[in-house]
Amino acid sequence: MLVSLKVRSSVSALSELYKEIANCRQCELARQRTKVVPGEGAEDAAIAFIGEAPGWHEDQQGRPFVGPAGQFLDELLGSIGQKRQQVYICNVLKCRPPGNRDPLPMEIKTCQQWLDRQLQLLHPKMIVTLGRYSMARFFPGETISKIHGKARKEGGLIYFAMYHPAAALHQQKLRETIQADMLKIPALLAETEKAPETKTGDKPQQLSLL
Repeated sequence: MLVSLKVRSSVSALSELYKEIANCRQCELARQRTKVVPGEGAEDAAIAFIGEAPGWHEDQQGRPFVGPAGQFLDELLGSIGQKRQQVYICNVLKCRPPGNRDPLPMEIKTCQQWLDRQLQLLHPKMIVTLGRYSMARFFPGETISKIHGKARKEGGLIYFAMYHPAAALHQQKLRETIQADMLKIPALLAETEKAPETKTGDKPQQLSLL
């Protein structure tokens, strides 16, 4: 009963947060969007996948990763025995930049509050960054070519960097790299049960799958 009450409370809190995000007018993107794209998935998900920004398909439907990149993400999830309903998927930005351009620093800063609050409500065991903009949030100073497929544990949470699924659509040579990185996730999750917690002030723990 306690578990079900916790999940129900989380669902309600996320629903209220989605309403706040839908009413956000703090940057110019809100004026140009068709639909806001807050995120979706299991509120008790162990894994949260964080992309960069909605594209055209996402802007039309109000859902994250529903275009060609989303189809590849679904395929990747299937390779580790997961479905999108079992994980949580969102983006750094909640509105589509015009012409699918890169997010601007001001837009990322403005939208940061929404992502912060989502993660506070979700309490995932693992955050998977998809692409360099979400990577920069959790792996500051790193480059995606260097850090992809690597993980660290800090504060009881695993951070794991991957290329954005869309990268495989533009560079076929990255497809196998992304697939291989995804296959590391189950073992990393299993490792959380035996890896010691990182104490405050300690250097972030590097996990074995580097």
